[in-house]
Amino acid sequence: MSADDRVDGPHQDQQLVTGGTDLANAEAALVLTHGRGATARGMIQMAAEFQQEGVAFLAPQAARQTWYPNSFLEPVERNEPGRSSGLQAISDAIDEANDAGIPTERVMLIGFSQGACLASEYLARNPRRYGGLAAFSGGLIGEELDDEYPGDLEGTPIFLGCSDVDPHIPEERVHDTADVFESMNADVTKRLYEGMGHGINEDEMQYVSGMVAELVD
Repeated sequence: MSADDRVDGPHQDQQLVTGGTDLANAEAALVLTHGRGATARGMIQMAAEFQQEGVAFLAPQAARQTWYPNSFLEPVERNEPGRSSGLQAISDAIDEANDAGIPTERVMLIGFSQGACLASEYLARNPRRYGGLAAFSGGLIGEELDDEYPGDLEGTPIFLGCSDVDPHIPEERVHDTADVFESMNADVTKRLYEGMGHGINEDEMQYVSGMVAELVD
């Protein structure tokens, strides 16, 4: 997002919670987006599972603990201004990392549920090479996905993990999200877990831990 496109919405006056390696000493960063009703601090605690020397954690906080009011499958306009304000919060966190000397190629986005949808949407709308994306139980936002998402993700590694019967995330949207990212030249790994429900399992955590390790390898 350019300065001219900057959004000033409900999430812009919220705290950016930090953890991991101090940003000034970090080689890479994780931008962590929480789910509905959750907190940035909760994402920092989860990210401790991925702790690597040299990796900073940056977790934006949503106003009232909710990035946008309705299902991510609703028409986009029904989730404004929260959606755009949330995308701006991610952009601001990436800027914090860049300002500390961490290139975007070493910034990885990790989100759960609403946060996974928001992080996925950010990559699709701001294509370039990132350190990675891990979307736990999420997918691209909108009633219908665009026919074409222009841009090149330049081989960005992406992990999509979800239950095949998630009450909030239809399996079809996970497949469609993977297809979009593959069309944008991302390196996509998609895993659907039989009967899991809405959560994160050990297999997902182990896989994403490996992605984080590669940021500083």
